[in-house]
Amino acid sequence: MVNHADKYELQIIYTQINRDAQNRPHFTQYDYHLNARQYFNPASLVKLPTAALALEKLNRLHQSGLTRRTPMATGTAFRCQTPAPYIPSANSDQVNTVGNYIKRMLLVSDNVAYNRLYEFLGQRPLNVRLWELGYTQVRITRRFAPCDTAANRHTNPITFLNATTGQIIYQQPAAFNPHSFPLPLGNIRKGRGYQAGGRIIYQPYDFTTANYLPLQNVTDMLKAVLFPESTPAAQRFQLTPDDYAFLRYYLHSTPHGSGFSRYQSRAYFDAYKKYLYFGRQPNRPAQPGLHLYNIVGMSHGYLADVAYFADSTHQSEFLLSAVLYVNQDGILNDGAYEYESIGLPFLKALGQVLYQYEARRPRTHHPDLSELFAKEVVR
Repeated sequence: MVNHADKYELQIIYTQINRDAQNRPHFTQYDYHLNARQYFNPASLVKLPTAALALEKLNRLHQSGLTRRTPMATGTAFRCQTPAPYIPSANSDQVNTVGNYIKRMLLVSDNVAYNRLYEFLGQRPLNVRLWELGYTQVRITRRFAPCDTAANRHTNPITFLNATTGQIIYQQPAAFNPHSFPLPLGNIRKGRGYQAGGRIIYQPYDFTTANYLPLQNVTDMLKAVLFPESTPAAQRFQLTPDDYAFLRYYLHSTPHGSGFSRYQSRAYFDAYKKYLYFGRQPNRPAQPGLHLYNIVGMSHGYLADVAYFADSTHQSEFLLSAVLYVNQDGILNDGAYEYESIGLPFLKALGQVLYQYEARRPRTHHPDLSELFAKEVVR
């Protein structure tokens, strides 16, 4: 694979973490073929900043009774919008809330959940806030739905309700972004054709207005969630300690291990969203001494995983991010990608090689990871 890095559009970031005597982390980054101007489809990687900013927005609204557990009803006001009413349930996991949408996104990469938080944030505020945090190249401009560019600039009306009384706590009207965003990479076209309407159109697929999230940016976002004290104050998400603990819990939890009742079926196996190291093998159980805090992407032949490895067995830790493109026929949207034969086996091998290296790497001070492996409260 590394001998054909250009063919597979491979990018890797490996970050060593060395602790000092006070257990403070110090980061040394190594990268391979990293290039923010080499476009890749970030797919579900955009769910990490969307989740963090949704929690941040709840804090910034300063509305009494408005939390991540508050029932949420989404209406419609423009084409391509779909409703999500508030339906009371004795099972709190079934209720539409910001918190439950984040759980669905982080545990099994649910696309509809992402759409709901994209709509809650609004297209322009979502991007402006990321730019304020220093991620000036990022563009998150699309739902995961067949909406055109104009429809994605319109976002739904949303109402938050008191679960006991049904009274409105906060109401957000439908919104529209009147300003188109500049295109950091200009026109972006990939492949030799794409499938549409049941036939192959032999011209490159247009990603010009698609979501854009460089690998370095999403790596820094994960680091900011896991190590906020190591992130410059101006670049930190404005989250409470409980918000951070909530995100960390669902970033590393497996569908079955999370305690979230929606994902207890066999369809959602432990390695469902753990590409690095586990390779998404259905019969591969979780490894109790290893926590993988990660976000993944899989779409249009692109396969990505951005992860923090914490290993209590060997007292080691590191960050690893990788993306590659596996589409040998050059046709997009035909479903014929080499995820299983090339992409996932490579990510599994890459994660395992670096895990084994880090397990043996000499350290002046071993990390104290006891807080990460203490018994956690289901959030």
